[in-house]
This record gives sequence, structure tokens and C-alpha cells, in this order.
Amino acid sequence: MPYYLYKVFETPIRRLEKIESHEAFKAASARAKELRRELALAEGCSVKTIFADNELQAEDILSQVREPQPETGEDY
Repeated sequence: MPYYLYKVFETPIRRLEKIESHEAFKAASARAKELRRELALAEGCSVKTIFADNELQAEDILSQVREPQPETGEDY
């Protein structure tokens, strides 16, 4: 399964734009870090790496709303 790299735009609506795919995690991770430095400020987007069977599954996973992590701390 390949690693897909996407630009994720949050405004005005959430939009995904596929950049490229890689077979190895190391190559995908290095390229994502490079793109984050280049694109995040210039285009106002985030760069996400997702491991999926195909583009449709990758976009489905990236489109899902995730529950916030539970906060840990003192109980009063």
C-alpha cells in the first residue's frame, strides 16, 4: 500500500488536493517535511501523509472528523 501526500485546505470549506504518492514511508516522510516547509505558509494549507489502499480510501480517511483526545489532569 502506498503513502499518499495531500494538501489540506480548511477554509472556506475543507478541500483535499493530492500531491503525490510513495511506496516507502521514509521517502514519503522526507518529502512531506520538505513540502510543509515550502507550502504551509505560502498556500495556507497543511500537508498530510496517509497510508491507504487507494486514493479513494485516503481521501475518505482524511475527510473524517476525529474526536478530540480526552484531556488528562487532576480531578477536583
